[in-house]
Amino acid sequence: MKLPRIMLAAPASGSGKTLITCGLLQLFLNRGKHPAAFKCGPDYIDPMFHRRVIGTPSKNLDTFFTDINVTRYLFGKEAKKADISVLEGVMGFFDGVGGITDQSSSYELAKVTDTPVILVVNAKGMSLSVVPMIQGFLNYRKDSHIKGVILNQTTKMTYSLLKKQIEQELEIKVLGYVPRCPELTIESRHLGLVTPNEIADLREKIEKLAELLEETLDIEGIFDLANQAANLEWEDVKVPNIELSIGQKAPRIGMARDEAFCFCYQDNLELLQEMGAEIVEFSPLHDKTLPSKLDGMILYGGYPELYAEELSKNSGIKEEIKQAIQRGMPYLAECGGFMYLQETMEDMKGNKYPMVGVQNGQAYATEKLGRFGYITLSTEKDNQLLWKNECIKAHEFHYFDTTDNGEDYHAKKPMGSGKWDCIHGGENYAAGYPHLYYYSNPDFVFRFLKSCRKWQQNRETVETEQS
Repeated sequence: MKLPRIMLAAPASGSGKTLITCGLLQLFLNRGKHPAAFKCGPDYIDPMFHRRVIGTPSKNLDTFFTDINVTRYLFGKEAKKADISVLEGVMGFFDGVGGITDQSSSYELAKVTDTPVILVVNAKGMSLSVVPMIQGFLNYRKDSHIKGVILNQTTKMTYSLLKKQIEQELEIKVLGYVPRCPELTIESRHLGLVTPNEIADLREKIEKLAELLEETLDIEGIFDLANQAANLEWEDVKVPNIELSIGQKAPRIGMARDEAFCFCYQDNLELLQEMGAEIVEFSPLHDKTLPSKLDGMILYGGYPELYAEELSKNSGIKEEIKQAIQRGMPYLAECGGFMYLQETMEDMKGNKYPMVGVQNGQAYATEKLGRFGYITLSTEKDNQLLWKNECIKAHEFHYFDTTDNGEDYHAKKPMGSGKWDCIHGGENYAAGYPHLYYYSNPDFVFRFLKSCRKWQQNRETVETEQS
């Protein structure tokens, strides 16, 4: 299938990929195009910026989580709806699992999706040295897919000198430059960039950047490069589905989503819906009660530590969540959602606040990332959503920990000897720090959904008897 596409990658983090990606997406919209956006790797925040620009969800693509066909399928089913797709790389272009491999890197994703790559080079404080830097990336892997270069944080004069030099010596197209624009930067915090909703003038910044890029980038050259992408083929992925009889309703799954709980893989939600779930959002921060007639609950991660006092004071919904779980409602909780279910949670200043209290632990701040990176989860215990002969892939990224991480699942790093027990689990719930990617084992979340369907049937029976 013909799918015009490019990847924006860089030699290192902090090179300006996210901002330029957002500006380019806005530029495409301004030109009447319908773009699709993707993020390489497990990052949650960059897709939020993509979504803010294009108005539709941005997707993650991660070759650790999914094999070649599933990765292409997840890309293709969204890309075929668009005029052009933009994939934003992660970290440095060749940076992969373990720090010494290119597994799960932007480079590997470019190979798997056969996508032309534009290398965004932060040229601040550099002139001719940019040439050997680019040359090194071109020569390191002959199948790099690097077809173009954008010079970031440089002047028009320096760019005009370097463009000819780079194209003559390296035979690669230079597709423009971006001048230094301190007023168009995005602030960061302990888990990465601040979220889009925290930037009051984000829309104005992106519009200004798009106008700037119209002047400084070779947009027609970028379109030409995207259209040079080879046809991409894949086999559709079939997933199980909850079969409903006439008159039966889809299981209603309450999903926490607000400023405190905003980390969620879009493909996870769409997989649940494809399997037959109805997703109903609620806010543990603002809502006083849970939505009615829920059959299951999901609490994903985010920044609950920034809102610990407010979450603690919202006692009505805390108590409803506690009662629902204690009655046996199926639930999944990850990272920040897991912290919210603890007995107490610290805020960023070390103040402790009472939380839901269905998990026997206290969440506390640490001084560094804990158990950071990709993991594969398995279990040797019976009566779990994850079966003994299976695994599910996940990622951890948190500066907090808890006094009780659970021990129902076993985590193993993809490289080295790192391994540990984690997650509180049962046949209808799992709660722990790992962020799960459902397409790495759709049966896991289908079992969760079946347990929600069973809860629904029991709830409806009780309601009928009471009426």
